[in-house]
Amino acid sequence: MKRIVKRGLTLCMLLFMLTACVGGSPDINTDVPGAATTGSDGLTIVATIFPEYDWVMNIMGDRAQSADITLLMDNGVDMHSFQPTAGDILKISSCDLFIYVGGESDEWVEDALAEAVNKDMVVVNLMDVLGDRVKEEETVEGMETEDDHDDKSSGEETGPENDEHVWLSLRNAEVLCDSITDALCTVDSEETDTYRANNDKYQASLKSLDDDYSKAVDESPVRTLLFGDRFPFRYMTDDYALDYYAAFAGCSAETEASFETVIFLANKVDELGLDAVMTIDGSDGKVARTIIDNTSTRDQEILMLNSMQGVTAQDIDSGTTYLSVMRSNLEVLEEALK
Repeated sequence: MKRIVKRGLTLCMLLFMLTACVGGSPDINTDVPGAATTGSDGLTIVATIFPEYDWVMNIMGDRAQSADITLLMDNGVDMHSFQPTAGDILKISSCDLFIYVGGESDEWVEDALAEAVNKDMVVVNLMDVLGDRVKEEETVEGMETEDDHDDKSSGEETGPENDEHVWLSLRNAEVLCDSITDALCTVDSEETDTYRANNDKYQASLKSLDDDYSKAVDESPVRTLLFGDRFPFRYMTDDYALDYYAAFAGCSAETEASFETVIFLANKVDELGLDAVMTIDGSDGKVARTIIDNTSTRDQEILMLNSMQGVTAQDIDSGTTYLSVMRSNLEVLEEALK
């Protein structure tokens, strides 16, 4: 398997049941900024990743203050290595609305939903919503491949997996926010007008930023990005017809690039006359630096695009939003493509 397979869910379930039996209260994430613990008449919403959480906050507007909204992955652990706690399972079990990505990293969700106490829960699976917009991970020229694409137990090739990083497309975000709005209107129909008005306003912001991306790319002399890192930005580059090279696929567990990969990417930097080598949030930059050290000029910048896989509760408290990160990414993109 390319990703860390989620284990331990059975233990979480057991802990949940034991806690329930003794009348204890498991540790539940209720201290996410903007969340509030309410009475039984308040909406309870669980989002697995930061973009989902921020979209909900924007669509709900002032109504968010009277709801209990939980971001599960609020401590910097990305979805590829996330494992739910007993408290997470309990929170999901009884919520009114649950939002998750729906890729291989969310294998644990099926079992969690099977334990749901609230049978009227509305569930939004982002990849299901996008349907044929979902792309497969691809291996481009020069990229490291993983031996575990081959299923050693069966001797069969597993084939390409779907790229989970759907939120990194502003155009996907427009579709997903519409679906989340519909879900909120289902669980809280009295506020339908409010949610739809807020969504309309937010959609305008998404479209405006998308237009800014298109304009920046159209005016740029460079059309290729090169990542000395994992590459979770396929949805973004496809939106604006950009080419890319990278050391690893977006969900790769690899961290060490081979000599062949480094030399191939360094030669591409020289061939294309690139002034920057890209990394993503959380990277130590070692592969990018090694690539630069093997170019002819050795003077390229290292620039970071934020994939929002490590956003913490503290970041949110400091004002980080989906739009602010995507705006910052645009500024980095403009620097990389100049």
